[in-house]
Amino acid sequence: MDLEGVLGSSSNPIKKQSWRTVLTLAYQSLGVVYGDLSTSPLYVYKSTFAEDIQHSETNEEIFGVLSFVFWTLTLIPLIKYVFIVLRADDNGEGGTFALYSLLCRHARVSSLPNCQVADEELAEYKKDGNRKGNVGSSLKSTLERCPFLQKVLLVLALLGTCMVIGDGVLTPAISVFSAVSGLELSMAKEQHKYVEVPVACVILVFLFALQHYGTHRVGFLFAPIVITWLFCISVIGAYNIFHWNPQVYQALSPYYMYKFLKKTQRGGWMSLGGILLCITGSEAMFADLGHFSQLSIKIAFTFVVYPSLVLAYMGQAAYLSMHHKMESDYHIGFYVSVPGKIRWPVLVIAILAAVVGSQAIITGTFSIIKQCSSLGCFPRVKIVHTSSKIHGQIYIPEINWTLMLLCLAVTVGFRDTKRMGNASGLAVITVMLVTTCLMSLVIVLCWHKSVLLAVCFIFFFGTIEALYFSASLIKFLEGAWVPVALSLIFMALMYVWHYGTLKKYEFDVHNKVPINWLLGLGSNLGIVRVRGIGLINTELVSGIPAIFSHFVTNLPAFHQVVVFLCIKSVPVPHVGPEERFLVGRVGPKEYRVYRCIARYGYRDVHKDDLEFERDLFCSIAEFVRSETSECILRVVDDPDDEKLTVVGTSSSNLEGVQLCEEDVISELSSKGDNSVELDEIKSTENNKPRKRVRFLVPESQEMDRDTKVELKELMEAREAGMAFIMGHSYVRAKRGSSLMKRLVINFGYDFLRRNSRGPSYALSIPHASTLEVGMVYQV
Repeated sequence: MDLEGVLGSSSNPIKKQSWRTVLTLAYQSLGVVYGDLSTSPLYVYKSTFAEDIQHSETNEEIFGVLSFVFWTLTLIPLIKYVFIVLRADDNGEGGTFALYSLLCRHARVSSLPNCQVADEELAEYKKDGNRKGNVGSSLKSTLERCPFLQKVLLVLALLGTCMVIGDGVLTPAISVFSAVSGLELSMAKEQHKYVEVPVACVILVFLFALQHYGTHRVGFLFAPIVITWLFCISVIGAYNIFHWNPQVYQALSPYYMYKFLKKTQRGGWMSLGGILLCITGSEAMFADLGHFSQLSIKIAFTFVVYPSLVLAYMGQAAYLSMHHKMESDYHIGFYVSVPGKIRWPVLVIAILAAVVGSQAIITGTFSIIKQCSSLGCFPRVKIVHTSSKIHGQIYIPEINWTLMLLCLAVTVGFRDTKRMGNASGLAVITVMLVTTCLMSLVIVLCWHKSVLLAVCFIFFFGTIEALYFSASLIKFLEGAWVPVALSLIFMALMYVWHYGTLKKYEFDVHNKVPINWLLGLGSNLGIVRVRGIGLINTELVSGIPAIFSHFVTNLPAFHQVVVFLCIKSVPVPHVGPEERFLVGRVGPKEYRVYRCIARYGYRDVHKDDLEFERDLFCSIAEFVRSETSECILRVVDDPDDEKLTVVGTSSSNLEGVQLCEEDVISELSSKGDNSVELDEIKSTENNKPRKRVRFLVPESQEMDRDTKVELKELMEAREAGMAFIMGHSYVRAKRGSSLMKRLVINFGYDFLRRNSRGPSYALSIPHASTLEVGMVYQV
């Protein structure tokens, strides 16, 4: 059965790549994607046989566990993820928010309040034409009309995201602790307990302390370490199979699962929480899709990771089937099946592989928090890009140290693989259940397949995952409460921030000033216009923000050029540089008031302040020039406000206006740039030395006098400098609000707002150039 053909393909076709490129990406993916999944043999059998079932001489238990492990690996990572879920990419990006983003675009259920019709014309905002008259169309209409269902969808996406963050706490703890547990075979039983926890904690502290350097500095070591580890467990597994029990392959039959459950009954069902750990890290195949390609991830898993893991689990089962009498339960783990002569080298490789697997989940946690922040579901945090060349390499200090403290608390608090496994298993299976639910909606709304196919998908995979979920949830008091508690905390934080942000935006929209108010002030806005640019930060995409009217009614002067700047996120992973800005006028031309909307995708890297400021200024100049030139840029109509023009960055629009400051003019001239200098617009004043600002325009473009005068004023304003006006909001619940709303707004949201970062472009603006306008929001 061709699952890919039945379920359809992504709306964004995979770019053709050479086999050399694909194989190179497959090799690199081994170190980034599969570190967590490949280290699962360290703790699966140990967690499964912790206490719910016992290994007997009939081997029905060990063969039944092997059968469950084999079919779980085959059905979930191989069939579900490799052949189906990987095809639900969002323009090459994967993960929980990629699925949510697809659904937002196809059903118009976006959680972002400032969406515009112009955003649907973005290159990556592609979606298939709506097919009327089918069940998918009815489901789409129901979602768009029902705010409750939209909130349920958002909460579902946030739940999956929070469980990923919880996994970022638990995976390093269980991986490193399980790798270090190999010391137990070389030390007395009473001694190793006092060594494992301190050693694991030291490794974890070292791991998190290295995060600010970025993985690109040591990333070249990741793939060789994981490949060496996979080679070790494959060879050891094959050796154990042929040396101890060549008949172990019979356990791959599903009949052994039936025999296992029939004999163990409730204990066998409860032990499924340990078996579940064999697929921990599978979600990384989809979450890290944006760094690689579908084909490379499929090749790496199908031909390298999958057979290696099957051999490793079969080898452990073969060894255990011939060693029924163990001194204690902890001897049923991975290291007991490793030949004694190579145990120490394997221990070292296992610790390195555990560190690599932990690194991958930590980096993934950083990425998903950045996505949440971009989509208005997480407070703004400091995001450090550790590599200027490798996309997605970020570091978030606050999250890093929070994860480290939580990870150390789990390690010191639990001190055993059993409870860590219970906690990790619940986090893993919850994320997979969320992915299954969202995928069923994607099949209907995005791929336009029949509802029956979506029902079959959620019934088949949902039933398997629900079985594992129930087995994990029954261990709630034995460690599984940790991911639940972490998820509730992070979900409450996310929802409070999203709710407060939404209410604040609604207040801005309700209190925005109509354009008639601006027209009534006259070209001077009723005040003295001073030299310079007044850059007003606002979240509004139309209308005049209340902070501007509040400012001009209390102060007698404002700048000669006014720019309403809105930096917004859109529900696509990337916005091309040529589509970055929407620029328009507010009021008549002589007012010199502009609106500029900078659009970013949830995976985009925000530029540094100087480059962003330069691109912003060039986009306004290019808009002014394009108004009267024959080469008109793409114009979009906003029904709520003025017409907006799509303008790219200066680097993407080389044929447009270029900005030259100080000695940049000589550099461009020396390259023979096909442009002319606007000699009549040069700025000097009393021969005082100051920053020179000039525009270069294509010599083929003719401009009228009014356009040149406007460009001259822009240059003079630029030379005089910019002032950044930002609203300092005090958000309070309205009188008569419920107790819950007052607690959420007055305490929860207010606390998060006061402790979150400001706009990214304003972080390094000199205080002398910044002006905050206080506003009280009654929401």
